[in-house]
Amino acid sequence: MQDIELFDQQALYEHVYKNVPVGIALVTLDQHWVHVNPALVKIFGYTAEELKTLTTADLTFSEDASQYDNKLKQLRDGVHSQIEVEQRYQKRNGDTIWTSLHVSLIRDEQDGKPLFYIKQIIDITKSKLAENKLQESIERYTSLKKYNHDAIISFGLDGKIINGNQMAQHLTGYKIEELVGSRISRLIGERNLASVLSVSTDYSNVEKSINFIKSKSGYEVEVLATLAPIIIQNKTVGYYIIAKDMTEQKRLIIEKEAAEKMNKAKSEFLAMMSHEIRTPMNGVIGMTDLLLLTNLDSEQHEYVEIIKKSGITLLMIINDILDFSKIESGKAELIEEPFNVRGIISETLHVIMPKALQRNLEVMTSVCPQVPDFVHGDVAKLKQVLMNLLSNAIKFTLNGAVSITVDCKQQTEDTVSLQFAVRDTGIGVPPEKVVHLFEPFYQVDNYMTRKVEGTGLGLAICRKLVQLLGGEIWYEPGTDQPGSAFIFTANFQCDTHADSISSDLSSYSDNSNDNSIKILIAEDNEVNQIVLKKMIEKLGYNATVVSNGKDAVEAVKRFPYDIIFMDIQMPEMDGVEATRMIKESLTSKRMPYIVAVTAHVIKGDYEKYIATGMDEYVSKPVSIEVVSDIIEKTLNRVREDL
Repeated sequence: MQDIELFDQQALYEHVYKNVPVGIALVTLDQHWVHVNPALVKIFGYTAEELKTLTTADLTFSEDASQYDNKLKQLRDGVHSQIEVEQRYQKRNGDTIWTSLHVSLIRDEQDGKPLFYIKQIIDITKSKLAENKLQESIERYTSLKKYNHDAIISFGLDGKIINGNQMAQHLTGYKIEELVGSRISRLIGERNLASVLSVSTDYSNVEKSINFIKSKSGYEVEVLATLAPIIIQNKTVGYYIIAKDMTEQKRLIIEKEAAEKMNKAKSEFLAMMSHEIRTPMNGVIGMTDLLLLTNLDSEQHEYVEIIKKSGITLLMIINDILDFSKIESGKAELIEEPFNVRGIISETLHVIMPKALQRNLEVMTSVCPQVPDFVHGDVAKLKQVLMNLLSNAIKFTLNGAVSITVDCKQQTEDTVSLQFAVRDTGIGVPPEKVVHLFEPFYQVDNYMTRKVEGTGLGLAICRKLVQLLGGEIWYEPGTDQPGSAFIFTANFQCDTHADSISSDLSSYSDNSNDNSIKILIAEDNEVNQIVLKKMIEKLGYNATVVSNGKDAVEAVKRFPYDIIFMDIQMPEMDGVEATRMIKESLTSKRMPYIVAVTAHVIKGDYEKYIATGMDEYVSKPVSIEVVSDIIEKTLNRVREDL
């Protein structure tokens, strides 16, 4: 019976050794494999015979050796009866596996001398990878929580705070140690805490109610709160509250609103100043135009010319300031249309040519053959830049020449980049002052000693306009002779289907034979009434004058007018309201041609007044040429109706 028990025990041991899912090996003290079970063969991928030719060091990593060897020494020295470590091995196919290694020692029964190691190895690769992923996830969460710019506080269903990040300390004034274990209600209030704990899905309403976090000092910090449930094994065990400090954002919003109000006030101020300055200027320039058409002796004619030039100079200064203000406030927009490049150069030169002739300057032009005839872009802004640069060139050139060249810098199928250069043989610019040329209100010559007039805004406006045209502008000194060169680029759309652009510069003539057209002037300023009425009379027509919008409406009811020159800003009833009432009271066949006459030149005015029902828009000061053109338009309209 004893033999059977012994046999059964041995069979049991052998069965366990061969079938247990744990690798078991007998290893010599110098780390050679002696016996290995099938599980260990499966773990490493080697056969038992192959393993016997290797040492354990052949399968491990050198960087792990020192720690492992120290523990084996402690085992041999009797410090420990067994050791257990996590050990990396390399399988036969090159893969790295993680194992849980248990090592014990077989000693000689008589002298206790170490003989062999018994190693038990369990493959824990899958659990180790899962553990590493979990650790990575924890570290990512910790980093997110630690370095987040918002305060993050976690609390349990009992309302007690579990943890918080550094921003929570900064926001509340409490240290994390002070917060942990205390109730979250000390920060958000009992009512909000109750609301959080009573809601299971939609937290939006609760989030909206948490507007403030009460700090340690008692000060309430305005926040934008977000709630997130902490879910473990499909059960909500607590919540995160993520609170963004809105103090800085609120300050920025207030500053933004203040800036917008200031910008609006600035625009309104500019509109008012434009009106207040242009209204008397209309009288000054208009009356000088009329005076020049009368019989004056040479001395009187000279004086009137001086008055007119002074008025025009003042108007140019006003326009510069208004243009710069519009561009600075971002209210300048591109108005694109097809135009002839060479035609624009000719038109610009035609305007400045009298000034050049007065100074006996030679004016030269050169347009590269590669420059297309027609392009699509903002012709008004291009002309403004060219006029500014050419006027400056003439202004600062006492003798010699002024030239303008146009080159094709780059062209694709749809776009073209043109380079314009305005050169002169003038006084040039000192090198130390070149850097300031395009700064607002900067003038090369000192205010007290300067020889030319202006605001110092011309080049600053040019730079802004060129930027709007997608280009850049710069200065180059003269090379072979004194002088300056202002060069700029501008981008345009190619316009291959544009028709020829022609201009009719025919002057106005005496229309006394066709004076049946009926004209009404609605204007409250007596000087402007006289100016406009005299201009109309010089053109051979008669006009009726009223001083406000209310009288204009009554006048139209009594008499069918063909044209109404309608001032916008008038007492009792303004021009916009008067236009609306006239349009509502008349049929389309009797509708007069209403012209908005205004000193306002702020962006959007044209569209605004046309949208109210007006047919035309002119800004003060009004020239006799403009009045003539409007009357001619109306005559053509009347003839078409006949």
